[in-house]
Amino acid sequence: MKEARFYAIENNLIKCKLCPHHCKILKGNTGLCIARRNTGEVLQAESYGQLSSVAIDPIEKKPLYRFYPGAKILSVGSYGCNMRCKFCQNHEISQTRPPAKYYSPRELLALAKSVPDNLGVAFTYNEPLVGFEYLVDCAKLLKSENLKVVVVTNGLMNPEPFGELLELVDAFNIDVKSFAPQFYKQHGGDLETVRRNVETAAKPAHLEVTTLIIPGQNDQEEEIVALSDWLSSVSPKIPLHLSRFFPRYKWTQTPSTPIDTIYQLANAARRRLKYVYEGNI
Repeated sequence: MKEARFYAIENNLIKCKLCPHHCKILKGNTGLCIARRNTGEVLQAESYGQLSSVAIDPIEKKPLYRFYPGAKILSVGSYGCNMRCKFCQNHEISQTRPPAKYYSPRELLALAKSVPDNLGVAFTYNEPLVGFEYLVDCAKLLKSENLKVVVVTNGLMNPEPFGELLELVDAFNIDVKSFAPQFYKQHGGDLETVRRNVETAAKPAHLEVTTLIIPGQNDQEEEIVALSDWLSSVSPKIPLHLSRFFPRYKWTQTPSTPIDTIYQLANAARRRLKYVYEGNI
């Protein structure tokens, strides 16, 4: 059992302060993320050390194209997410609680060190920020052994905990799902929070950004131009990955993104950004 951080007790409720949802959680229940539970006494980090996915990946799969290219990295995921995207590509572990195996931070460190030529650990697959306590505990150990810490995230976290991560994370890939506030609201997120964390992460860490292009949702050139204009104002050297959508989860009737659309939008983004990549072609 691990007590969570960033919460307050209000009457018979616990208010989580990790992300902008500020979930008010009744005894016995979890917040929106399904990873943090009110035990009646404390907020428990219920997903702590519970890994549903463990694999060795090329760093480019994160995707990180300009951070130790050609390296391989131990990639791990737990369960839970603080968004409710109807197009989620990993809904089996982000929207439900799948079978998992417990790894203590020291066990994860030992596993990372046992992989030949391993760069470090990438926290990915589900939303790693909802497992904040495990991420921090593991990152401290990994850094002490000169292993790299990578976080693949939706960026939906409050300033104080996110600021603490900046001291521990070597590279982020942050998923900017759209540049339209209403799109974020539709899927349980907040664009301004994500924008703030992109801007904050770009200073101390390596940062790359991914946008999944969904037909009829965020595939207009004007939106990608606005996104790339903003990113270039942070730094024109931030790599942007534009990925194809494939029918998944609750959006199985939406067609896959045409390849020509990805190329068109990538060319538009290159007017502002130095590094733009077409993904899943």
